[in-house]
Amino acid sequence: MKKIVKKALLLSAGLFIVCITHAKGGKTVKEYQQLIKQHVYADYKQMFRKPSGNALIYPYITPGSKSYDNVLWDWDSWLSDVALRQILEDIGTENDLQEACEYEQGCVLNYLAYTSPEDGYMPMVIDGKTNPDIIKPKDIYSTNMHKPCLAQHAAFLVKQSMEHATSGNRNAEWLRSYFPRMEAFIKNYHDHHRHLATGLYYWQDDLAIGVDNDPSTFFRPKGSSASIYLNCLMYKELRAMAFLSEQLSLTKQKDQYMAMADSLLHSIREYCWDEKDGMYYSVDLNLLPYQGQPQTIFGTQMILHEGAPRDYPCLIQRLGCWSGFMALWAGIATPEQAQRMVRENLMDERTFCAPYGVRTLSKLEKMYNMRATHNPSNWQGPIWGISNYMVFRGLCDYGFKKEARQLAEKTILLFGEDLKKEGALHEYYNPDTGEPIINKGFQNWNYLVLNMLAWMEGRKVVREY
Repeated sequence: MKKIVKKALLLSAGLFIVCITHAKGGKTVKEYQQLIKQHVYADYKQMFRKPSGNALIYPYITPGSKSYDNVLWDWDSWLSDVALRQILEDIGTENDLQEACEYEQGCVLNYLAYTSPEDGYMPMVIDGKTNPDIIKPKDIYSTNMHKPCLAQHAAFLVKQSMEHATSGNRNAEWLRSYFPRMEAFIKNYHDHHRHLATGLYYWQDDLAIGVDNDPSTFFRPKGSSASIYLNCLMYKELRAMAFLSEQLSLTKQKDQYMAMADSLLHSIREYCWDEKDGMYYSVDLNLLPYQGQPQTIFGTQMILHEGAPRDYPCLIQRLGCWSGFMALWAGIATPEQAQRMVRENLMDERTFCAPYGVRTLSKLEKMYNMRATHNPSNWQGPIWGISNYMVFRGLCDYGFKKEARQLAEKTILLFGEDLKKEGALHEYYNPDTGEPIINKGFQNWNYLVLNMLAWMEGRKVVREY
């Protein structure tokens, strides 16, 4: 028995060593650090767009590349902005900060321009070709809307303005007249996208969920997926609303949003944590209700399942998706849970740990593939810059410094090799070879690699709210 245990430990150590060998860094990582900085510093303003078409009223930030030209996306613009602020922290002048401010705030204001204070519907994407008259669907409660990250984007900008007192608006006053629309947006989610029995938020369908073909939602019945990704975003969104309320001296609202956040935290920990696997998962809400009414069964009147009706409100989906690690990014996992998530899942080469970062779907899942796809983009295994970054951020927050450095180095190697070979970055990559799969010229949240670099170099790190 001792020999078997020893062999298993050696195998586990071997997997760990294989997984990190490629990212030990050395001279190559240092060379790529400079290459990445040189490219991004010279290229970042290509994400800036002036108002265009009939719908985009304010300046904004676009993901870059021909595939996403003149389009404003919800979580893309927020996270691109976090990278933008790191660039400006590294090399920006006061004039650069002033110039960027209108594009940053414009991302938020463009969305709020189409948000009704009555129903709170907010679109997910605004295209330069969008017709403002038909931007809102007929049934706003039967499909998805903007991901819960707008308050986080706004809170991020407010905090940045506090740190840079000489640039832009120095407080939250630019949001005051729009705040009722932000509150209506949250109320819409709470009243129409929330499962009462669990307190978890769910997707209406799989339209533009951000992690496009995540199997926990992709092609599943409407309203059935309480996505861990969505709920982690909402937890942080509620806390951001509390922060903004405080900045606007709205004490009652602050207390309300903090209470909502605390309630959601309890629900996520209760229903999404899996003690068996040591991992956070999405949950399935697609359960039939208990009828409790007499029926004729086998010629006899009886109440079906009367002796033991269903007393659980959801079923956990044990699908190995990277978004489970967002419980680290959001600060939801307990320290003990974080240890298990990292040791038993993140660092396992059979599942998530790859030479170039974190697989977006466990390699053991049947759906794992490397197809080059648009509509949807592929999140069933390929490496994305944003998933690498958000896992990295969670590792830092929970004190996993060694693992965070390894992941940062892998990301530097991934992007450095791409820039060296192709002269540009791509949307997503092969986890084992680092080969780009699709969409040359994609900038967007890939630039968050600079935030990783700042952390590695011991410089000031800009991070999302």
